[in-house]
Amino acid sequence: MQARDVLIRGGAVADGTGAEPVPADVLIRSGRITAVDTPGRISVDHVPVLDASGLVVAPGFIDVHSHADNAPLLAEDDTSKILQGITTEVTGNCGFSLAPVRPASAQDFASFTRRIYPRMDFTWSDWDEFTAVTDGRGYVTNVAPLVGHGTLRIAVLGTAAITPDAAQMRTMCRELERALEGGAFGMSTGLIYPPAVFSESDELVQLARCLGPDRPYATHMRGEGSLLFSSIDETLGIGEQSGCRVHISHLKAMGRPQWGRMSEALGRIHHAADRGVRVTKDIYPYAASSTMLTALLPPPFLADGNEGVLARLESASERERLAALMKSGVPGWESNAEAVGWDGIMIAHSQSHRYDGRTLGEIARAEGCSPLDTYVRILREERLQATMVLFAMDEDDVRTAFADRDTMVGTDGLPPGTGGKPHPRMFGTFPRILGEYVRKHHVLPLGEAIRRMTSLPCQVFGIPERGLIRAGYIADLVAFDASSVNHETDYRDPVRPPCGISWVMQQGHVTVADNSYLGPRRGRRLTPAA
Repeated sequence: MQARDVLIRGGAVADGTGAEPVPADVLIRSGRITAVDTPGRISVDHVPVLDASGLVVAPGFIDVHSHADNAPLLAEDDTSKILQGITTEVTGNCGFSLAPVRPASAQDFASFTRRIYPRMDFTWSDWDEFTAVTDGRGYVTNVAPLVGHGTLRIAVLGTAAITPDAAQMRTMCRELERALEGGAFGMSTGLIYPPAVFSESDELVQLARCLGPDRPYATHMRGEGSLLFSSIDETLGIGEQSGCRVHISHLKAMGRPQWGRMSEALGRIHHAADRGVRVTKDIYPYAASSTMLTALLPPPFLADGNEGVLARLESASERERLAALMKSGVPGWESNAEAVGWDGIMIAHSQSHRYDGRTLGEIARAEGCSPLDTYVRILREERLQATMVLFAMDEDDVRTAFADRDTMVGTDGLPPGTGGKPHPRMFGTFPRILGEYVRKHHVLPLGEAIRRMTSLPCQVFGIPERGLIRAGYIADLVAFDASSVNHETDYRDPVRPPCGISWVMQQGHVTVADNSYLGPRRGRRLTPAA
């Protein structure tokens, strides 16, 4: 089953164009698709046959929102994506890429990454050095990396709450341009995270202009709850002023007061698109989100790196100020703790693993402390190295967003290698789309859902030679049983494989069969289409 020349026979081919699956045979030679025809029309001798009877054969899925930048550096293969049928990941999202790193701020950057990544040895500085390291280690899936705005900011400004002057702005633009020249597909932002939370729109417009008309500006917006609409307006304004392509990451309406308002949010996006802003978005098919635990802190507590944050949390007077700010709020900041409630915040991973799988409300009650005191104590004990799941959305809103035009799919899986109880989306996003959103709820027809997960991402992000089952394209394919494909969602026991994925093929090699990764690492770092 690992031959590079193979005839796939008996399957229903969903070719990625949006058309519904039709019976067809697919011939692959030397890792590329050479023919697609009606059953029995392709006649070849001495070519192995892969029987796909009862299966849908589709292009390999494209995860447009991944945080697996560190996956090549791990000794163990990260199979969380390939077992779902994902053959390409867009990495470097939410403003976090692992390069560039400048010597003056390298320690700040390394300590910041430990809030969400496992410990790494930073043996590189610029973009080219980083990609040389990861290229040497190899990739389980293909990667299409973005460069992170937060990373650029730390490289040039450190972690302080400051506005760049003209010289610093030129340096940030120069570092961005070097990454683009080195193969970055675009730039991402994470405007709720330090140090990007301290940036203003003008800074983002200047950087977005460096992208040109085709490289995407992918953004975790400034707010997704009470600030959802102003954040959409800011994002669309950046696209309009810069002329670049805009992509809204994990579009959602967080907090009960925003539930039911997704159609209104989409209306704003449509209005901008109608006047010429090129805007797309992605979702994941869950009613819970996940991120670093420090994201609950208001901006005044986020400056000056880990040392600055911990110093404030260890000060009694600063903790009193934090309690006041959590109650009163901060202009331009939305409190997820207020929107979700302490029982809606579950620890996914902590450095000690003592708190994994428990909500802050549960821990506080068990220990007889206030939830805020419990939260602060966990941050101090774990040295900020903890992540959380927030039960914050109405899944009807998520389905509404997926049904809308130009919506793609991203796992938003956090970096692998930390253990704990990561969000189930890391293991089951794409099978869940097919099982719940397509088969059960009929949000989209199967063919159109496949297009959203294959050729549309390739078009928007400039991923070459993939996303379609068409002669000349790379044979990155997935075969699944449309009647059973799904993923069981259990937030307290999330690490489980999907069901219904029969096999996954990379460049003509079957690398997944019956929920087993066969290896070796056959992915590659892609470069943007010309």
